[in-house]
Amino acid sequence: MKISDVLRSKGEGVVTIRPADTVHRLLEVLAEHRIGALVVSEDGSSVAGIVSERDVVRHLHRSGVGILDGPVSFIMTTQVTTADIDDELETLARTMTDKRIRHLPVTLNGRLHAIVSIGDVVKMRIDSLQSERDQLVGYIQQ
Repeated sequence: MKISDVLRSKGEGVVTIRPADTVHRLLEVLAEHRIGALVVSEDGSSVAGIVSERDVVRHLHRSGVGILDGPVSFIMTTQVTTADIDDELETLARTMTDKRIRHLPVTLNGRLHAIVSIGDVVKMRIDSLQSERDQLVGYIQQ
């Protein structure tokens, strides 16, 4: 199974934010879209970083509420692990587990294409196991 299979089910939309946007704006966008992370991109197709709710919480604790008026670039992760749309889902899951990453940008021809969360991976795996179970039950009952 490939990442493209997850995207076929989930969709390929990705919400981005610019590095110069404020952390306050970041929180608005996260709440508006009911998501946990955004890809940071100047142009919507490159990946400059990634920023999550956890980044906000950690920096609030460390630096105080002043970070809310500061730029996203101050709190974003710049060493971003990405996946290619044709990568195997098992490889993606292992990478996310080993690196403790909950959100991973997906690229196509070197450009931002989508984002996959650990929840998306788990859902796809559960759906796959349910399908296998149903096939086995059908086979046994024949």
